[in-house]
Amino acid sequence: MAAIISTDIDAAAAHLRAGDLVGMPTETVYGLAANALDPTATANIFAVKERPAFDPLIIHQASAARVLAFAKNIPSAATKLAALFWPGPLTLVLEKTSVVPDIVTAGLTTVALRVPQHPSALALLKQLDFPVAAPSANPFGFVSPTTAQHVADQLGEKIPFILDGGPCRVGLESTIVGFPSGTPTIYRKGGMAVEDIELALGCPVNLLEHSSSRPQAPGMLSQHYSPGCELFLWDNIEQDAAIGQRDAVVLFGDRGAKYLSERPRNSLSIHNLSPEGNLVEAASRLFAVLREINKRGYREVSVELLPERGLGRAINDRLRRAAARE
Repeated sequence: MAAIISTDIDAAAAHLRAGDLVGMPTETVYGLAANALDPTATANIFAVKERPAFDPLIIHQASAARVLAFAKNIPSAATKLAALFWPGPLTLVLEKTSVVPDIVTAGLTTVALRVPQHPSALALLKQLDFPVAAPSANPFGFVSPTTAQHVADQLGEKIPFILDGGPCRVGLESTIVGFPSGTPTIYRKGGMAVEDIELALGCPVNLLEHSSSRPQAPGMLSQHYSPGCELFLWDNIEQDAAIGQRDAVVLFGDRGAKYLSERPRNSLSIHNLSPEGNLVEAASRLFAVLREINKRGYREVSVELLPERGLGRAINDRLRRAAARE
C-alpha cells in the first residue's frame, strides 16, 4: 500500500507512537523519522533505507533544552552554537548519555543532535514525549528528498505516512559540528556556512573530510547522492573539451550560460542552479536538479562547480560525492 501524504500532524504523531516510520519535513531535507529511543523502530530506518549500520543517525527534538538532555559534558562552544543557531540547519555531535540506544549512534560514544527550523516538524516534535531519529528519507546513497512527493517516489511503498510540509527551504542537509579533544570540527558541510560558525566562535574550525569506513558523524561517506549517471566536475565549464558529447550540463550563474550560448551544442540539456548566481537558491535547487538528471536517464553530465565560499562549499561537497566513483 502506498504511503498517505498529508498535512495532518496528529496522524503523523500517532504513527510514530505506534513504532512506524514517517516521512518528516525539515528546512534542510525530508527525514525518515522514527522513535529514537525504540531500537526496533530505528532498526527499521536502516532496513528501509538499506543504510549501513555503521552510519549513525541524528536525533531531533523541539528545543535545545530537550535535545541536549541526551548529551553530557557539553563544551561551552557547543552551548554557544546551540543558543545562536537552533532551531536551524546545524547538528552538534556530543558525548551521549546512556539512554541513547547504540543502534542510533552506531556504537559510538557520541550522538548527533539537532533542532529543526520547520513549523510542521516543530509542531510534530512538541507532541511527542520522545525524540526522533531522522536521516534523509531516501534509499541510502541516492539523492536526498526536498518535497513530500520525492519521498513517496522512492520510499512510498515501504512507509505508511508522509507529513507534507511543502518544499524544503534550505535544500541541503545540516552542517555537522563536533568537538573532538575540545576542538570545534566540521564533520559535514551543509546548510549553515562554515564562515558563520567561525564568526560565532571567534576562531577557525577544523574541516574533516569524508570517511569511507567508520564515520564519526552522519553523512561522512565519500560516495553519496548518486544521480545514476557519470558526472564530470569543472571549475569552469569551458575546461570541458568534450562538452559537445555530454547529455546535459549543470551551471551556476551566467558565465557558463553565456559561453554555451555562443557555441553549437546539439541536444545538450542545460540546468542552471541559479542564473542570478545566488548561493541560497542554488542550495535549495541542487537535489531537485540531481533528481531531474536521474529521471531523464542521462549518461554523462558536465557540472560547473560553485565558488568555494558560504553555501557554495557545501554544494560542491555534495557534487563531489555524487561524482565519486568506486
